[in-house]
Amino acid sequence: MDFNDTPDEAAYRAQAKTWLDANAPKKAVSDANEGEGGEGGGSMAASKAWQAKKAAAGYAQITWPKEWGGQGGNPIQQVIFNEEEARHPIPPNPFQIGLGMCVPTVATFADQATKDRFVGPALRGEEIWCQLFSEPSGGSDVAAARTKAVRAADGSGDWIISGQKVWTTGAQFSDFGIVVCRTNADAPKHKGLTMFWLDMHDPGVEVKPIHQMSGGSGFNEVFFTDVRVKDSQRIGAIDDGWKVSLVTLMNERLAVGGASGAGWREFMEAARSIPGADGGPVLKDSALREKLADWYVQAEGLKHTRNRTMTALSRGQTPGPESSIGKIVSALMMQDLGNSAVEMLDQYGIIDDPALAPLQAAFHSSVMFAPGLRIAGGTDEILKNIIAERVLGLPGDIRVDKDVAFKDMPTGR
Repeated sequence: MDFNDTPDEAAYRAQAKTWLDANAPKKAVSDANEGEGGEGGGSMAASKAWQAKKAAAGYAQITWPKEWGGQGGNPIQQVIFNEEEARHPIPPNPFQIGLGMCVPTVATFADQATKDRFVGPALRGEEIWCQLFSEPSGGSDVAAARTKAVRAADGSGDWIISGQKVWTTGAQFSDFGIVVCRTNADAPKHKGLTMFWLDMHDPGVEVKPIHQMSGGSGFNEVFFTDVRVKDSQRIGAIDDGWKVSLVTLMNERLAVGGASGAGWREFMEAARSIPGADGGPVLKDSALREKLADWYVQAEGLKHTRNRTMTALSRGQTPGPESSIGKIVSALMMQDLGNSAVEMLDQYGIIDDPALAPLQAAFHSSVMFAPGLRIAGGTDEILKNIIAERVLGLPGDIRVDKDVAFKDMPTGR
């Protein structure tokens, strides 16, 4: 691995830093009505304003072609900009899924008129997209989708979509979405899917936020009742939606990051000030110090795994499936660290008021949020399979339903 910027990368970092210092917000936006994953009115306005400013300067999506509004840059430049941007109190980013997954998929398969209609507004933050893949009966198995799209009976060539999606991030404030539907139940599950884009404001689309135990409502159930879409809203060929989905899912690995929030350093600082059983700081407890050492080693491993990815990008290479390691380790560490911190607070651990709890209750947020992170963007089990098969070269799972028509698959009923 190379830990240093090349001369070109150092020059780009200096350019990005200069622009950010002059244009980035000076203080964080706050919104009393904002929930985790939701977007309050103040933060949404700030997010759209910041996105528009980045787009005007070409920094909104650096790797996108210039004709799309990007810089035609390379992935390492995007990483450099993201690192420098993170040093500023920027507002929340409700555009991550749309720009990272949805719009690139539409632009890859759609005609020029569709690209012209959607790419610019999404880049400027004028329109927000969501990804409608997961279903109650499918979990991480995207190909098990049961939401149906059938041809309209009036011969117009339109499609009628009916069904349900779940765990859809940002659906409550999205303008458009991409949806995977079952169009051929006589084909095996991977070969009978078709993807469409649709208007989330259609009267047949009902969004129901899911109240999470963390107090936020970032995820949603989405119901489709006879939603009519034109054939021109189809993305890719009929029954070839799995191929289209793979483009989205490959982008998802880059768009969905690992855990964030309070880490081992914050835990150690808290442990210095909390009294232990002997009256001294709880940091003197040897078992707790062992945990700290484990978290430190894990954090260093994650840092160097990211460095490996950055090195590949810097050399013009495509990062490998090793990137799946990051979310597994970071989500588990976040959960373990949060649980240990709340236990360390003893009877005061029940207090999750940000005005009273250490670090504005960041440890409590970790306890509530980490279990969901172990599901979002690929469950632990899915990512472990990827690592086992594609990193370690172990034999793949036996897939008995690979060639079975979807209508003939057992449902457990």
